[in-house]
This record gives sequence, structure tokens and C-alpha cells, in this order.
Amino acid sequence: MKVALRSRWGDVVFGGDGEIDRRAVGEVVFADAAELEWLEGLLHPRVVEEQRRWREELEARSDPPWVAVVEVPLLYETGGEARFDAVVAITAPEDVRAARTAVSGAAERGRRLLSDEEKVRRADFAYVNDGSLAELDAFVSDVLAKLAA
Repeated sequence: MKVALRSRWGDVVFGGDGEIDRRAVGEVVFADAAELEWLEGLLHPRVVEEQRRWREELEARSDPPWVAVVEVPLLYETGGEARFDAVVAITAPEDVRAARTAVSGAAERGRRLLSDEEKVRRADFAYVNDGSLAELDAFVSDVLAKLAA
């Protein structure tokens, strides 16, 4: 990964410690759609493969878990929903998202995603996360109970 990023963008996306500076990568790719497309082409197959390996590891255990959860920010945008038995969409109003994130330009980045309404329509379960942790926990417990049934 580092070799590909350095070959593409040079040292501008690396910190003084030699590690990838995610903020710098974000500045590059969210300013240029072609660069974002290149990065997604590099990352998405690797992420899918890592998820596949992880699921195989879980299935191979002597006592495998009955459920495994994977967070996939671009699930529908990448056509990834077919890899999962059920999809849970967790959304939040724009003002709640803004208060919870420190990412510069998050709202602009979000505009390229499917709308929350579309995600909710496609999902098997959906929740608007604008309340307490206890409310979110209750929703998750309900989903798990339904999946176990």
C-alpha cells in the first residue's frame, strides 16, 4: 500500500514518521475525483479480501460466533450488500453528524454517497442514531434477537 501511494503521490501523503497521513490522503483524493477513483480501486478489493479472510477464520473456529458484524461505509455505493446476510443502516441527521466528527469537509464528502433515505429503503434494519447510547443499544439488541429467531 505504501509503495503504491508513494509512487502515485510522493511524500506529500506521509508523515514525518514515514506512516500514511490519512488527512493528507483525504486532501488529495477529495479534491480530485480521478484520484479518489484510483484510491478506491486500490483499497476496495483489499478490504473485501480481508473481510472474506476474517469470515473464514471465524467459521473455522471450533465454536464460531453465530453473528459477525462488519462496518462498511460505502456498502451500497460499491455493490457490497450481496456479501452479507443482512444489512443494518445507522443514520444520523446532518447536525448530529457534524457535532460527532472532526473531519474537515465531511459534509462535502458525504454528498457523493447514497442518501440516507435510499440506504434505509434498501436495508433490512434501520435506525436514526440521534438519541442516547441506551437507545442505540436497545435497537441493536432487538436486531440481534430478530436475527437469532
